[in-house]
Parts: sequence; structure tokens; C-alpha cells
Amino acid sequence: MKKITLLFLSFLMVLGTAIAQNADSKWAIGLGPGIYHNNEKGKIGFAHEFYVSRYLSPAIDLRLNSNGGYQSSGIDFQDVYLNLRWKLLKETSAVLPYLYGGGGYMWDNQAEGFSYNLGAGIKLPVSTNTSLFLEGGFTNGVEGTRGANGNPNYPVTVSDDMLKLTGIVEFAFGKAKDSDGDGVPDKRDKCPNTPPGVAVDENGCPLDRDGDGVPDYKDDCPDQPGDPKFNGCPDTDGDGIPDKDDDCPTVPGLAKFKGCPDTDEDGVPDNKDKCPNTPKGCPVDADGCPLDSDGDGVIDCEDKCPKEPGPASNNGCPEWTELVVPVIYFDLDKSILKPEGKADLDKMVQTLIASKEFNIVIGGHACDLGTDTYNMKLSERRAQEVVKYLLSKGVNNAYIGSNNYGERKPAVPNTNEDNRKKNRRVEWEVAKVKKN
Repeated sequence: MKKITLLFLSFLMVLGTAIAQNADSKWAIGLGPGIYHNNEKGKIGFAHEFYVSRYLSPAIDLRLNSNGGYQSSGIDFQDVYLNLRWKLLKETSAVLPYLYGGGGYMWDNQAEGFSYNLGAGIKLPVSTNTSLFLEGGFTNGVEGTRGANGNPNYPVTVSDDMLKLTGIVEFAFGKAKDSDGDGVPDKRDKCPNTPPGVAVDENGCPLDRDGDGVPDYKDDCPDQPGDPKFNGCPDTDGDGIPDKDDDCPTVPGLAKFKGCPDTDEDGVPDNKDKCPNTPKGCPVDADGCPLDSDGDGVIDCEDKCPKEPGPASNNGCPEWTELVVPVIYFDLDKSILKPEGKADLDKMVQTLIASKEFNIVIGGHACDLGTDTYNMKLSERRAQEVVKYLLSKGVNNAYIGSNNYGERKPAVPNTNEDNRKKNRRVEWEVAKVKKN
């Protein structure tokens, strides 16, 4: 029997590479020392245990055990059992309690025969390769005979029942399939198709540090929870532009301005706009400020004269000044300027030439002496005489106009000669200039 045990031990020791037994590595060997108490003899001895274990399910393992016990006098017993081990917690637990039990064959010094054992233990996984066990149990010995009090002449029937406590080191063997090569066997891999080289968690799934559902290897912002459509980056203002590309990440904006708004819609984003409240539709410069082409302080879109400086009170246009001009009088049936008339015109020539712009309309008149048709032509000649004189002094005719009324608009009634003198005239219907 001793030879059988040694052969069995040798077989176990040459088995393949050792890794911890689990759902992936279903075969394991265990060996270790122990002590036992022979209840019949009342003695304690040294024991050993060897076994081959087969993983059946998360709850049950099947073990083929070989045990031996030794007293100071030599071998006390040897046995072989087929046991079931019931795991009471999940196999991934840090400490795994279990129950075991089964039947087998025992040889001792008095007899041999079928027997059974049962007990409990705890498993302590210490690495992916190794687990430690501590178990204690009861073994029902086989019945045999021996001499009472050591006297062979008085045989008695005995059964070497015993209690046993064993420490075991268990090694699993066989390599679990790991299709994606991430170090997590397919049996436990919840993400079996992880790309090569990607860091994974204990379940074989790619790491997702920020917990946003986008694995780190696909996440452009692995430390900030974000949106899958932005490769895991956040979009704080919800404008459809991820924060990493958004120059204004807390304010909704436009893609063409890198996520910044353009409140006044002038084409310059708010973050670069020095005049963010420009009225809509106003042309602006590169800083987003309204154009003021003539520099008069009135922006072009509100300036009725954007090319000419003018006060805001006049909508940005230059102000016109009324020109005070005396009436020019003519002699009876004459259209020739008199010296005093020329003198009056000379006083206004310099003002007209020096002004930026002017507007003059001259009206010619006559008294009631003569026909209406003749007086109409006479009044026209008088008006044109004034126009020609101004032109001769360098006044631009683009701003001069004339009308003739004959005797139709007398200044005073033509009831006497003094009144008729007052009606032989040229008056200024419009005479104004623009300030420079």
C-alpha cells in the first residue's frame, strides 16, 4: 500500500503548469501536512493529504484524495476518497468557506474496507496561481480486530474513527482561453473583444476612469465625464461644440466662432467684440464697433450724412446756416445791376466760396408797368443778371437756381411810384450755406 501512495504522489507532482483553480482552470492538485486523532486508540499522529480536484460548477468541486497517517510505530492508515466540495460563497470571495464529504477505501493495521469522511474548511486565494486551504473533518474508520490491551489472545472489534486537521496548498493547471489577450479569461471576460493593448478592469472591460460610458482608449477627455458623440468630452453649454474645442465653454455659441456667441449679430464674436451691443445691421470694424466714416460721433447706420461730419442733433449731417442777403433793386425797364447792388452781392461772394456747400434760389420781379408778357421776360433777365454776376466771381452754378415771376408777386401794391420801385427787384427765395 505504501508503494501505491508514493506512485500516486509522483503522478501529482509531474502534472502541468500551476495556476489557481477556477472556472477557467478546472484542474488542480493539492497537498499538505496535517494531524489526526485516532478516537479508538486515543492517539495523535502526523498525516498527509494529496488530491486531484476538478471544477464542476461555481458551487461544487470533485476531489480524488489520498491520505496517510503515521504514528511513532509506523504507518497507521492509508485511504483513497472521492469527495465533493460545496463552496458556500462566490468563488471570487477573499475567503471561501466550504463543506466536503464523500466515500472511499481505507487500509489500516487491523483491516481494510469502504469508508466515508466529511468536514469543513476555508479557502484563501493568495494569487492567480495559488490558494491555501485549512480544513478539518471526521473520517469513519473500517472495522477490524486487535488484542485487548495489546494481548492478541483477547481480540476485540474496533473501528479507527478519527478527527483530522490539514493545511493544504492547492495549485491549478491548464491555461484558460483569453481571446483578446487582456489577461482576463473568456469565462469571466464581460468584454471579450477588447482591442489589443487596451487597459482593462477586473471584468475584462476597457477602463473608463470618468464613468461616462466611453472607454478611456476612445475618450478624448478621459478624466471628465462627457458625451459619447463628442468622444467622451463634455459640452457644458449644450451648443453642440465640445468644451475642448469651445472658446466660450459656458455660453452657447456658434461653430463658426468656435462656440462663442455673437449677440449683436455683427459678425464679430462676443469674446472679441469691443462693442457687443451694436444695433443690428450696422456695419462694424474688426473690433465689432460701428463704423463712423466721417468721425462725427454718429455711427454710419444712424448717420444720414455718413460721409460728412455733422452733429448728432442734425442726424450726423452738417447744419445749414441761413444767409442774410439784401434785396437787389433795378431801375425802370432795366436789368443791369446798379453799383449798390453789386456791392451787396460782393459781400456774400466770399461767404459762398468759403462755405462747404450752399443753396441759392433767386426770384426776379417787375412792377405793373408794361404787359404781363414783357414783365415776365424782364424779371427773368434781372434774375439771370444776378446769377451771372455771382458766377463771374467764382461762385459754382451747381448750387444756384432762379425763378421769374413778372409782376405777379409784388412786394407792395403798385399804387404809386415809390411802391413800383420796391417791386423792381431780385429777392432771395433760398440763401443758405453748410458749415465746414
